[in-house]
Amino acid sequence: MRLPTWPRPSTRAFIREARRTPGYSFFDWLHGYVYGRWPYLYIGIGTGEHPLARTAKPIIGWIDRLIRRQAKPVPSTPLSRAGFSGEVDNLSPNPSPRRRGEHVSPFPRREGDPGVRSELPFSKNLPLKGEVGGEVDFADTYHGKVVTLEAAKQLVRVQQDINLGDLEHIIPYALARAIVLQHPDHIAVLECPCRASRANPCTPLDVCLIVGEPFASFIVEHQRQRARWITPGEAVDILTAEHQRGHVHHAFFKDAMLGRFYAICNCCSCCCGAMQAQRNGVLMLAASGYVSRSNPELCIGCGTCADHCQFGAISMADGHSVVDEVACMGCGVCVDLCEQGGLSLFRDASKGTPLEINALMSAALGV
Repeated sequence: MRLPTWPRPSTRAFIREARRTPGYSFFDWLHGYVYGRWPYLYIGIGTGEHPLARTAKPIIGWIDRLIRRQAKPVPSTPLSRAGFSGEVDNLSPNPSPRRRGEHVSPFPRREGDPGVRSELPFSKNLPLKGEVGGEVDFADTYHGKVVTLEAAKQLVRVQQDINLGDLEHIIPYALARAIVLQHPDHIAVLECPCRASRANPCTPLDVCLIVGEPFASFIVEHQRQRARWITPGEAVDILTAEHQRGHVHHAFFKDAMLGRFYAICNCCSCCCGAMQAQRNGVLMLAASGYVSRSNPELCIGCGTCADHCQFGAISMADGHSVVDEVACMGCGVCVDLCEQGGLSLFRDASKGTPLEINALMSAALGV
C-alpha cells in the first residue's frame, strides 16, 4: 500500500511562502498550520461550542498570551482605530519593509525569492485592549473588514496576482493588513466552522470562500469532506445568495495566515464567532466605510430592514425605520432588501475607507 507523502504539496507551498514573508516566525507558521488543518476544532473551542472548550480554556488562555507576546507592532503615525478618514495613499506594489518587534524568521529567505510581502509599521492612536509594553490585542491577530456585496464580488473576480502591502488606512489593526493574492482565481468553498459548531446552525453551511494560494489548496487538501474547488462565477453566486438571505460579507485577515487577507465569510449574528466577540467587546470587525440612512418618505414601515440587520442598528419608530449610525457597519444588506428603496448607503469618513480592490489596485498603480 502506498502511504501518503508528508508534508503534502499544499503544506510545502505554505512553508515556501512563509520563507518569503519577512518577520514571519516558526510559531506563526505553526499557529497557521493548526488553524488551517483543524479549523472546526479551533473555531469550536474559540466560540465555546466544542465539548473541549471548558477543559481547554486555561490552555487557550496561555496560547493567546503567547501569541500576543510574539506579535509586537511598531507604533507610527497616529490614526483612529475606530475608522480612518482621508484617502488611500502611499500604496504601492513595493512599500517599505515591515517591522514586527523582535521576530526573526526561522525560514531563511533564499536569494531570488519572488513576491516578498512588505508592510509599513502600523498606525493608530487608540490603546490596544489590555496593552502591556506593546502587547497586541487578540483582535489585532484575527479580524474582519465588512464589505458590501459589490466589494466582495470584486475580491473573487480579480484576474491577476497583486501585492498591496500594508493597508493601514483600510484595515485599522496592528497586524495582518496586507492583500497579497497569488492565483486569485483559485477559490475554495468551505463549510463554515462557526455554523458547523452550532447545535442549530443557519444553512447552507458551505459559505466560507478561501481565496488565492497557498490557502485555497491547503484547505481543499486537508478538508476533503468539507471543502471543494469553485469558479469565480460560483463564488459570486454564493455571495449573492447569502446577501439575499440577509447575511454580511466579511473579508478576513489573520496574522498566522501570512499576515494577509485569505477568506470571505458570509456571516450571521447567531452563528458567527467574530460577531459574537464583537458583541462581547472584542472589536474584531471594522466597518465598511459606508453608513445606511433611511428616507422616511419612502419607508412603509414593514420592518424587513430591522428584522434582517445583523448589527441591530435599525429600529422602527413612528411607522418608519430609524438607523443608529454609530452601530451601523455599512454592509448594505438593508438597502438591497428594501423593496421600496427607502434606504441608501452613503460614504462616511468616520467609518474608514472601503476595501474595494479595484480602486486599491488603481491607486497602487497610479492610474
